[in-house]
Amino acid sequence: MSMTLQNRISTHFEESGQFKLELAGLLAAPIANAAEIIVEALLKEQKILACGNGGAAASAQYFASLMLNRFEMERPGLAAIALSADNTTLTSIADENHFEQVFSKQISALGMEGDVLLVINTRGTSANIIKAISAAQERGLHIIAMTGGDGGKVVETLGEQDIHIGVPHDSASRIQEAFVLILHCLCDAIDCLLLGVNE
Repeated sequence: MSMTLQNRISTHFEESGQFKLELAGLLAAPIANAAEIIVEALLKEQKILACGNGGAAASAQYFASLMLNRFEMERPGLAAIALSADNTTLTSIADENHFEQVFSKQISALGMEGDVLLVINTRGTSANIIKAISAAQERGLHIIAMTGGDGGKVVETLGEQDIHIGVPHDSASRIQEAFVLILHCLCDAIDCLLLGVNE
């Protein structure tokens, strides 16, 4: 293996680590606010709906798995549904009503006032995410949006009471790396609030 390739790999680690350090001051407050909204909903026996496309769909499913099973401490499962996980439903809606409605139609059917919608969108421009937010607003859900870049149309669609966790970077890989850390911080904060962990 050439030293040039090793240096390139090392640079990825350095750039990713530095970027995440810069995000700490920017995102700690909105992540904490998001955790408080989620915990408030869960304590009222509400649920979390999560969605995204591509890598963000995987992140949404990963988050739901951490809620339903556990993060790093044993606890009862928490109510979360990844709207990107059911291939039959996704392809049925996409086939009949276009892909833009794959999440909004599920939210209109499953979302209840007081639930939380977590959207994850690398560019903040996906039509199905915009429609998901609009459907959630109509149903009275709390909305937490994780985006990359400048947040795109997602930020424009959010209401004043909604939470935006923005990762200001143009590289999809750096954004996705940050998303995983954000989700880990969110799960840890939720556990701290629910379990009274202060360490």
